[in-house]
Amino acid sequence: MMTASGDISIQPRDGMLSLADRWPLLAQPTALVVYLCGTVGLALGAAGYLAASTEFRWSELLTFVALMACGAVCIEATRRLGMPAGVSRDLLSAWWLPVALLLPPVYALLAPLPLQFLLQIRVRATVLYRRVFSAAAIGLAAGVASVVFHSVVRDRTGLSLGSSGPLALAVGCAVLFTVLNTALIAVALHVSEGDTRWRDVLWDRERVMLDVVELCLGVLVAIACGLSPVLLVLTLPPVVLLQRSLLHAQLKAAARTDAKTGLLNATAWQREADTEIVRARRTGETLALLIVDIDYFKRVNDTYGHLVGDQVLAGVATALRSQLRDYDVVGRFGGEEFVVLLPRADVAEARRVAERLRSRVGRMAIPVDDAMITVTVSAGVAIMSLHGDDLIELLAAADLALYRAKELGRDRICLPVAPVSPPPARADNSDGGIP
Repeated sequence: MMTASGDISIQPRDGMLSLADRWPLLAQPTALVVYLCGTVGLALGAAGYLAASTEFRWSELLTFVALMACGAVCIEATRRLGMPAGVSRDLLSAWWLPVALLLPPVYALLAPLPLQFLLQIRVRATVLYRRVFSAAAIGLAAGVASVVFHSVVRDRTGLSLGSSGPLALAVGCAVLFTVLNTALIAVALHVSEGDTRWRDVLWDRERVMLDVVELCLGVLVAIACGLSPVLLVLTLPPVVLLQRSLLHAQLKAAARTDAKTGLLNATAWQREADTEIVRARRTGETLALLIVDIDYFKRVNDTYGHLVGDQVLAGVATALRSQLRDYDVVGRFGGEEFVVLLPRADVAEARRVAERLRSRVGRMAIPVDDAMITVTVSAGVAIMSLHGDDLIELLAAADLALYRAKELGRDRICLPVAPVSPPPARADNSDGGIP
């Protein structure tokens, strides 16, 4: 599900908030605004049409309330553990899918609203348009799955009794829900960050496994609820336990991740880099290390504010990641510095990769109010065995090369030209200011 990267506090400029500050959606690319508004409008239109053509029954309303109450219990369990930025997966589909399979389609469109509202006020407040879009995307996906299921299965007792036909169709509709929801979210992510690769916003092995778990839970809860809503009391504890286990795993992963960029943090990157260096020594393969630094980053913070600076950091991180191989190790080293380890890369390959990164960041533009922010990067390159034999020596060599790139005018790639020695002290330039 799409979530915010954390709580956002808006600082007024010159004592007043701009329109984009008051309405963050307006600061997004036009294509993204059109897509988000179109998706929400479609969901509202579908909900209105289905509500007008649905005969509401008390038994169905009570079932809906019972499933939403179970979802609320899961959300409260999440709240007690906490959900920091970067932790986004949950098992709420275990309650949305039964709504889609057991109740008329209008309920599937309405189900995300109370649960997303609870997530916003009880777990973590995020930018409102993201919550609204998430609810619309989930509702549309569940609504389509519900329409398909109920167009074939008229009597929900067939699913409750485990009949092979309704059960197979329920599984198929659960898959349809997952595919549609993922596609809607992926398109939004791709439109917001046009250079993001589709494989980065669609499935990987871990996402597929989580989707399969959600699918199975949703169908099992639907069968139990179809037999009797009272059985939800028996399905709730295992779902809550699985939710807490999933959240714990995500919290462990988040501890390795830099919150602003989504890259490995310095500690996690050093562990990964040490492992790669040991492997390279054992196999005799080449290995390169890059330190990439955003030029004049202090100007961005001083001119536009730190929130915009964070956007630039995230944009540079995305640009770096889009140009690297899956097994390259990239992380944020601190401030505006990034580190990249390139297994099996020699001097020529390391220079090509570094130049590709420099060129890609140089073409990047971050929209801010009426302006587009562009930045450049400088990079220092070090090669294992040529400039150092362990991580400390390689970092020192790459830092020396980076210092040389800064001295030569920035926006360039450099290698060390002398034996590795500690780089000259920098004159209070750790945040990218002008020397």
